[in-house]
Amino acid sequence: MTKMIFINLPVRDLQAATNFYLAIGGTLNPQFSNDQASSIMFSDSIGVMLLTHQHYSQFTTRQIGDARRDSQMLIALTAGSKDEVNATIEKGVAAGGRADPNPAQDLGFMFNRHIEDPDGNVWELLWMNPAAMQ
Repeated sequence: MTKMIFINLPVRDLQAATNFYLAIGGTLNPQFSNDQASSIMFSDSIGVMLLTHQHYSQFTTRQIGDARRDSQMLIALTAGSKDEVNATIEKGVAAGGRADPNPAQDLGFMFNRHIEDPDGNVWELLWMNPAAMQ
């Protein structure tokens, strides 16, 4: 069986969060989406589950943190080129995200920028030169 990664995120506004993740390249999986959750797939093995606070609270007894205030994690997602990184950031901003909460890096062989989703979760969009990876 192929291993899969599902990132579960609590969201304040499910529709706004869904629109953001669709804008940055995800696709909606209706099988696991409803009025309390959106299943957004970035590949056959990488998914993001957007869960209303009420629904998320069913899976933990801990208080839901505020990603706008505290850094909780950085999630990296690869892109095919520097241009794709920049275009994805622009699409995310148009859908309610905030560009570059962390400084961009251009190391020649690697380029990355960050975008904050409507709930404050930070995603790193990353391109690496395939030749440099060898």
